[in-house]
Amino acid sequence: MTSMTMTDKPLKHYLQFSDFTASEYAYIFERAALIKKKFKAYEKHQPLTDRTLAMIFEKASTRTRVSFEAGMYQMGGSVVHLTTDGSQLGRAEPIEDSAKVISRMVDLVMIRTYEQTKIERFAEHSRVPVINGLTNEFHPCQILADIFTYIEHRGDIRGKTVAWVGDGNNMANTWLQASEILGFNVHVSTPSGYEVDQDVAGLRSNESYKVFKDPMQACAGADLVTTDVWTSMGYEAENEKRKTAFAAWCVDEDMMNKAKPDALFMHCLPAHRGEEVQAEVIDGPQSVVWDEAENRLHVQKALMEYLLLGKQA
Repeated sequence: MTSMTMTDKPLKHYLQFSDFTASEYAYIFERAALIKKKFKAYEKHQPLTDRTLAMIFEKASTRTRVSFEAGMYQMGGSVVHLTTDGSQLGRAEPIEDSAKVISRMVDLVMIRTYEQTKIERFAEHSRVPVINGLTNEFHPCQILADIFTYIEHRGDIRGKTVAWVGDGNNMANTWLQASEILGFNVHVSTPSGYEVDQDVAGLRSNESYKVFKDPMQACAGADLVTTDVWTSMGYEAENEKRKTAFAAWCVDEDMMNKAKPDALFMHCLPAHRGEEVQAEVIDGPQSVVWDEAENRLHVQKALMEYLLLGKQA
């Protein structure tokens, strides 16, 4: 999503995966690899000195908060942390007014909220780039980390097959957007009533994904098997109903055996062992969940640098 600043320069936001092109992703993954290499070597990388990130949380967070906050500090910037309890955001002030005020005081805003329309309204009235830290509909920063992790372990994801087992949620929507842009395939298997909605996912066509009623079939020949909790934040009232509906959608060793022998397993965390994934899988040799979690830090540093400074030589 792009709007204009008061100086008439294009202003880029990152509100869903489809906001960037394949070439932009190629740059970000390359930049993330460099930034990670420097981090591991204890080399300073501080291009955002004197820049300030505002983090706005309407939904609770562990990985999103730590990765964005640590990342901004590591790049030389500073962070302002806001919650709906401790600011006017949770009271009567319109989102549009909050956006106008906050964006005059900081250089970058990350928002973790409920409806996608909230973050879109904020971005529409913001003078600075806005990043989606998670909404009900999309989780682009997580998929950014997931694909970077796949590239680290197995190389280019183009032409590969990702099996999504579980809820047709914000993660599933974002995987489908990514498949259209980056040229890979997604096998989707969800219980009846929890399917992915192509319109919500914002897809141009259904060419990059296939739907399977049987999760075992979805995993057949996959290069990557991935899942998420059965009950996402905001849907806790449905927990018991979902446990019954999703019982056959636990990623276990039988499912992983259907995938390619060198297939990876990913989960965005937090995980419930014995529900959406068997302990033997998430803690097993094919699991890369800890690399995946760490990579939120590195890809988001590359993302923030790109949004604020553009491409670096």
